Amino acid sequence: MSVTIEAVYERGLFRPLQPVALPEGQRVSVTVPAGAMSLAEAQAHLAKWHRVYEGLSDEEVAEVESIALDRANFSRMPT
Repeated sequence: MSVTIEAVYERGLFRPLQPVALPEGQRVSVTVPAGAMSLAEAQAHLAKWHRVYEGLSDEEVAEVESIALDRANFSRMPT
């Protein structure tokens, strides 16, 4: 059975973010997804997304989000 365990790499060790139900000494394989972002990169991307809404009123932000979440806007078929 495969289990995904989220962890943080600190001081040469992987520290699980949640309790792990494994026996002491259990060997595991760690796979780091290609292109995984650093915290600084993720924060920079998030800052860019926040700028998308700069200057918009609350009503305009709500309208943009409503359109973005309405999957009918992404369909090629007429609804």
